[in-house]
Amino acid sequence: MAERFALRKLARLGLVKNGYATGSNPLERRRRHLSSLEIREEARAFLQLHGEATGGTRSAFARRWADVRRSLSRSGHYEHTPDELAFGARLAWRNHARCIGRLFWESLEVADCRHATEPEAMAARIADHMTEALGDGRVRSIISVFAPIERQRFPAYVESQQITQYAGHAMADGSVLGDRQNVEATRIARSLGWRPPGDPTRFDLLPFLIRDAADRRALFSLPTGSVREIPILHPAHAALAEMALRWYAVPCVSGMILTIGGIDYPCAPFNGFYMCTEIASRNLVDVKRYNLLPDIARAFGLDPAPSGARLWRDTALTELNRAVLHSFRQAGVTMVDHHAASDQYMEFHRREQAQGRRVAADWRWIVPPQASSQCEVFHLRMRNFHPVPNYYYHRGDDGLQLMPWYGDRHRTRPERIVDRVTRRWKIWKRMAW
Repeated sequence: MAERFALRKLARLGLVKNGYATGSNPLERRRRHLSSLEIREEARAFLQLHGEATGGTRSAFARRWADVRRSLSRSGHYEHTPDELAFGARLAWRNHARCIGRLFWESLEVADCRHATEPEAMAARIADHMTEALGDGRVRSIISVFAPIERQRFPAYVESQQITQYAGHAMADGSVLGDRQNVEATRIARSLGWRPPGDPTRFDLLPFLIRDAADRRALFSLPTGSVREIPILHPAHAALAEMALRWYAVPCVSGMILTIGGIDYPCAPFNGFYMCTEIASRNLVDVKRYNLLPDIARAFGLDPAPSGARLWRDTALTELNRAVLHSFRQAGVTMVDHHAASDQYMEFHRREQAQGRRVAADWRWIVPPQASSQCEVFHLRMRNFHPVPNYYYHRGDDGLQLMPWYGDRHRTRPERIVDRVTRRWKIWKRMAW
């Protein structure tokens, strides 16, 4: 009764239509705003890719495209088949220019969860997802895809950037205890009733946040056993153990929107496994994150005095990477070092070229932050042409230039000119002038 009353009140205020939030929903500001012609173009391009990849006939494509076209004409929306959804999610991983680990894109396990629309059911599936991904320590890449956006109908989605995150506690003296990146997320969690199990520490796991279709927030914590934390120990420097550093085993990204054939899935949490530099060269030492490099250097017997030479940073980072690798391997949890990840990316690049496909890549994200020039990817020319399907955070940022890519097919010179002009027109039209 209280829920229906709240929905009616929001409807009178113009914030809910047909049971779904309208302009007040943050998804409205984040999702790509496509015209009906753009949706048709992306749908047709995706169905063609799916047909080619699965060996479908021209007649099968014609029938499927006719069904999709009729559905788009009637409602502006169409539904993917389970096979199309699985193919689209894997293709989005293959296309994502910021990921170095795309060699294994075909092995992504896709869970079709479009039927789970209530926050409780979604939270239960996410808990199962995390348990399945961790397994016995050999991390499996899984994506759980929930309901899509249907025109102005916004489904429930996970608002947290990752399912597993550490809190950032703002202290009275202005300092931050924990992950500085998550100060606002921690404030929101506290306002909704969350408290750390004891006194605040640097590594308090936050619950994840789900917004329902009426734009109401709810907190959910992962059950015991679905999250594993790895203590960071060094094989030769026992002093590092005194810092009580640790990190969670499975990174599960939940703040990105999956777009397939013109349809956006705002809740599609997916996980891979860690590369050591993500933890050792970024999360624990970035100034905007934990900023622990000087303390870690002292644990290694180095002098981080600002007046002297700063090569202590390089030594400390190398030893911290060694410690993280050692800790995960000792715990039996999947992790790759940056040199192996670089080699895997180069193998992925060669395979894609052998298939006649160009690789979209963002150099700033692909090249590891540690020993960069000693990784082969450092010397590789890269271009991000923003193909779809893909994943994106915001339509004004990484979603701005997403559109079908025709550069892997034979195109005449006039066709290439039209493609280039059309692409520029779409980007200009989408910009917030």
